[in-house]
Amino acid sequence: MKFLDQAKIYIKAGDGGNGACSFRREKYVEFGGPDGGNGGKGGDVVVEAVEGLNTLIDFRYRQHFKARRGTNGMGRDRTGAGGETLVIQVPAGTQVLDDDGDFLLADLTEIGQQALLARGGRGGLGNAAFKSSTNRAPRRADPGQPGEELWVWLRLKLIADAGLVGLPNAGKSTFLSRVSRARPKIADYPFTTLHPNLGVVGAGEEEFVLADIPGLIEGAHEGAGLGTRFLGHIERCRVLLHLIDGTQDDPVDAWRTVRTELDGYGADLGQKPEIVVLNKVDAVPAEALKARAGALEAATGAKPIFCSGVSGDGLQAVLAAVLERIQQARALEAEQRGDDGAEAPVREAWRP
Repeated sequence: MKFLDQAKIYIKAGDGGNGACSFRREKYVEFGGPDGGNGGKGGDVVVEAVEGLNTLIDFRYRQHFKARRGTNGMGRDRTGAGGETLVIQVPAGTQVLDDDGDFLLADLTEIGQQALLARGGRGGLGNAAFKSSTNRAPRRADPGQPGEELWVWLRLKLIADAGLVGLPNAGKSTFLSRVSRARPKIADYPFTTLHPNLGVVGAGEEEFVLADIPGLIEGAHEGAGLGTRFLGHIERCRVLLHLIDGTQDDPVDAWRTVRTELDGYGADLGQKPEIVVLNKVDAVPAEALKARAGALEAATGAKPIFCSGVSGDGLQAVLAAVLERIQQARALEAEQRGDDGAEAPVREAWRP
C-alpha cells in the first residue's frame, strides 16, 4: 500500500428538507386547517479515527464527500426524515486543517475519537407551524437551509511509541527490518527511504510501535533534502532512537547535525528523550570504535549503545533501553491524564 500523509478534500453537509404547505380535505371534516409538516434536517459530516488505517491513500481517489439532504415535509403533519450522518474514516493521528492550512480544526489521536466538521442544514417549517388565532389558513412554508460546506486538509502524523532518526544511510531501515516484520527498502545509497515506515517491535513480553522516517540532512528544517514534511511523524513519539553510523570519522558532527534540525523544527522535538546508538560497529576496528564512542559520550553526556543491524549484535540492549523509556513515558501520561475510562463524545471542530 502506498503511503500518503497529506490530502485535500471537499465536504458538504446535507441541505435541510423543505416544509410542506398542505390542508386537510377529508370529506365530512368541517374544520380541516393546515397540516403541512416540517422538512428533515440535513446530514452532518463527521470525521472519525478508526483502527487498521495508517495512510491517507484512499483520499487520492475520492476528494468529494457529501451527506444526504433531509426529506421534504408532507401533509397530515408528517415531518421529513433527517439525512444520515456521513462518517469519514481516517487513521489515528490525523489532523484536520482549514483550506489555507493555518488553523487546526480537529486532532484525532485516539481510536474512536470523532469531530463534527460540517453541520447539516435545518429543515424548513411547514404551514402548520404558522397557524395562529389570527391566521387560520397560512400558506407559508419555508425552504430548508443549506448545509455547511468547506475544503479541508487532512494531515497524518503517525502514532508511534518511538521514532528512528539519523542521517541518510545510518542504517535505520536495516534496523527496523531486523527488529520487526516491516520490510522497508534497503540499499547502499542515501535517501533510500522516501516515506515513513512503521513496525511493531517485540521486546520480551511487551510490544511497541517504531517509526522510521527518511534521513535528515543539514538544513532540513528549512526545506533542504526531504524538508520538514516527515518530521511531523515523530512529534507524537515518546522517545527518539538516534542511530549514528559508526563507520564515519566524526560521529559527533553527525549527532549535532540531526539535533540542530530537531531543535530548528520546533514542536518540542529537541526536548524528547533520546537514546544514542552507534550502529555498524561490526565494521569498525576496536580502537577506532572506542575513540569515537568516547567523543560521542563527551558530546551527548550519555554513553552510546553499540549495535549492528546486519549482524544483530546489541539489538536486544537497544530494544530494552527503548522499552524502559516508553514505559516511563506511558506511566507519566497516565498519571497526568487521570484515566477514567470515559468515552469521549463527538465534538464540533474548532472554527477560526
